[in-house]
Amino acid sequence: MDRIALYRKRKADLAAAGEGVRAKIASLCDADSFVELSAFSFSKDQFYGEDAQGEGVVTGFATIGGYPFYLVAQNFSVSYGGLSKANCAKIAKTLAAAEKSGTPVVYLLHSKGVRVGEGVDVLEGIGELLAKATALKGSVLQFAVLDGEVFGSSAALASLCDCVIFTKGSSLVLGSPLVLSAKEGKECTAEQLGGYDALTGAALPAVKVESVKDAASVILRVSDLIEMDAVDAELNEPAPRLNEEVTADTLASLIENGVELGGNSCPEVKTVLGRIGGIAVCACIMNDVRLNVQNVKKLKFFAEFACCYHLPLVLFVDCAGVESSANANNSAVYKEIGEYLSVFDAVDGKISVVTGKAIGLGYSIFAAKSVGFDYTYALATSEIALFESAAGAQIEYAGDPRADKAKLAARYAEENADPVNAAKGGYLDNLIEPQFVKQYLIASLQTLAR
Repeated sequence: MDRIALYRKRKADLAAAGEGVRAKIASLCDADSFVELSAFSFSKDQFYGEDAQGEGVVTGFATIGGYPFYLVAQNFSVSYGGLSKANCAKIAKTLAAAEKSGTPVVYLLHSKGVRVGEGVDVLEGIGELLAKATALKGSVLQFAVLDGEVFGSSAALASLCDCVIFTKGSSLVLGSPLVLSAKEGKECTAEQLGGYDALTGAALPAVKVESVKDAASVILRVSDLIEMDAVDAELNEPAPRLNEEVTADTLASLIENGVELGGNSCPEVKTVLGRIGGIAVCACIMNDVRLNVQNVKKLKFFAEFACCYHLPLVLFVDCAGVESSANANNSAVYKEIGEYLSVFDAVDGKISVVTGKAIGLGYSIFAAKSVGFDYTYALATSEIALFESAAGAQIEYAGDPRADKAKLAARYAEENADPVNAAKGGYLDNLIEPQFVKQYLIASLQTLAR
């Protein structure tokens, strides 16, 4: 038997079965850097009796921009990228290696779910895989790059990642689009159900790019921010534009090399990973926020991200408390606020800057010293009060016969929302002219650096 010839044939068969997915890996990684692992593992498809070359998933390690990463790439040409018991075990083996070395993981996902005929075996494998991916959170960065349709348990795996990168035309659907369409009573495409723009309520740390190749730049920017120490940056330059207008965009301009995670949901809350004065931070920029279940969840998940990777959390606060609506009233918004505060308590460094309104709970949970902020500031142009207006106070106490409307109006007149009142009570570390806010933030972050 010519073993060399047999090896070459097996290698050629394997290459042919994974030609497409290996090309995608090559477009994502540095040239000639990918080293494949467990390449020759395969099992029989229990339903069709066909060989599952490489278990239908390509695994290994490579560099992206000089950084080392483990790679897990589903091969859609083998059983439509379907998960199997052996397939899950191969991925879990890669995650174990990543955990041991502390190396980030990139999943390149394209799957229609589980393989036909696997039965309970694959459910055990999926349980093992999801448990392993969950255990890595906070110690190993995980990126999901969606390269087409990602259904079922593969979608669940993606949802556990620190950053979910949607390429053009990709979708993330927890069930079958056919089943969901039937339940909706209308035909919906996978992208209409689970595309980047469709998943407004999923609270994913999502980013949208054009192609797999473009995903590399997002992976590098996030990795730089998590893995690298502070870098040189301009420390004393003012931002005079903030004296003219304080908006989400002008505040975002204070953040260097920022990557917005989850821009497809709750646009009133921007969650940005970036640097301020060269120091990596998680920054939440609020824009006329009324709290509801979805935006509090988004804030909670981002605070959890900051906690996991030991990054300071900077809040730019413009929040008028809880949304006043029947929907909010009949929701778990207060439960979510409690869970947010629980996560927030574990964050290493916490800074609040009131940039717009901090009214009611908008102040209590996002600016009050008593919840654990290291530094609290307010722009001189901001407002801090119990009620948003005198009219609001009058409505609140409309049923109280003792309430004096004139006194309420005087108590909650606009001039009394001046943040200087909070500063007089010792609740603010300083009032800031808007154009100088970055200098205060940098100085504060430097004291929190570890």
